[in-house]
Amino acid sequence: MPSGKRFHWLKWFWTLLVLAGAAGAGYFWWQHRRNEEAMSPYQTMPVTRGDLTQVVTATGQINPVINVQVGSQISGIIQKLLVDFNSTVTNGQLIAQIDPATYQANLQQGLAELANARAQLELAAVNARRSKELLDSRLIPQSDYDQVIATLHQAEAQVAMKSAAVQRAQTDLARCSIYSPIDGIVIDRKVDVGQTVAASLSAPTLFVIANDLRNMQIDANVAEADIGLVTVGLPVHFTVDAYPYETFRGEVIQVRNAPITVQNVVTYDTIIRVNNDQLKLKPGMTANVSIIIAERKDCLRVPNAAFRVKLPTESKSKDAAPPDPDKREPVSKRRRGLPRQDQPTTRTVYILAGQKPKAVKVKTGISDGAFTEVIEGLNEGDEVITFVKTSDKTASLTPSPLGGMRRF
Repeated sequence: MPSGKRFHWLKWFWTLLVLAGAAGAGYFWWQHRRNEEAMSPYQTMPVTRGDLTQVVTATGQINPVINVQVGSQISGIIQKLLVDFNSTVTNGQLIAQIDPATYQANLQQGLAELANARAQLELAAVNARRSKELLDSRLIPQSDYDQVIATLHQAEAQVAMKSAAVQRAQTDLARCSIYSPIDGIVIDRKVDVGQTVAASLSAPTLFVIANDLRNMQIDANVAEADIGLVTVGLPVHFTVDAYPYETFRGEVIQVRNAPITVQNVVTYDTIIRVNNDQLKLKPGMTANVSIIIAERKDCLRVPNAAFRVKLPTESKSKDAAPPDPDKREPVSKRRRGLPRQDQPTTRTVYILAGQKPKAVKVKTGISDGAFTEVIEGLNEGDEVITFVKTSDKTASLTPSPLGGMRRF
């Protein structure tokens, strides 16, 4: 075949190939648009039955119920340490000894000064007795006798002062021996042998003793938006990082009224009693707490996404007339979306009736964040609208009611 004809044939071949590819792409695009237009713009999910648990989450620190810091009221060098970390101690047990040499010397000096004061008192008493005899014989004037009596009283005061000084020295010497104030276990030791402790301004801490590690408590910080739901006696589930796949249980025993404000965030200390018979939980662990507010077994439930559905016409009307700020829900309720278990609320969802959305008023109860209890207004199996596809031609991402993202 001549080269000119071969080039002409190849030119037509590639032209037809490009046209065929374009026609195929156009067909597939048209078919996709046709299928897209045939699809319903509404995504639905059925009303089902299941268990619901409404919880308030918080974090806190695990601590012993009784935690005593053992300190020293005197200064000195640590001479002996008779216990260490994790040592079991009893009430009144000697646990440390401060070098008593200085305080023994102070006591000896005080005793000597007391003996001297008593000798001065004896001399003053003898002088007073003799001055009395001389005064009765009119051999000395009254002023000399008064001076002798004053000296006697001063000697008596000196004896009292020196006696108090001796008692103080004895007390300081006794404080060189550090005793355990409770039965328990040493969870922290802050000094070593030979270390000098100074008690000039405050008592230095030597040991931290926990009464019983089998009985622990969690100091949980509950946000002010949730504290109204928390009451004494509620059950608690919590986990710790040391055992991420194990759930521990406790009970709320106290909700303290003192607010804790950190960076304008207000929380309230909630005390949770914990049984630690297996001694797995250790002081200072961080607990991720779930306080169980209410539970429902085998109840009707609807996905929370159904309450967020807004029809296009409804959205436009809201854009044109924004709601009155004074009539909006409190910030805490809008943020949580979790009603109190004793206060059912009426809300609106949409179901499909003949491929058209229909608004239905339902009475709802508790929520676990993904599903909400339906008290009345819907039946099991009803299809509620959880997403409305907009007229936007581009694909969009929307939160799925069961978590994750779904593409349309």
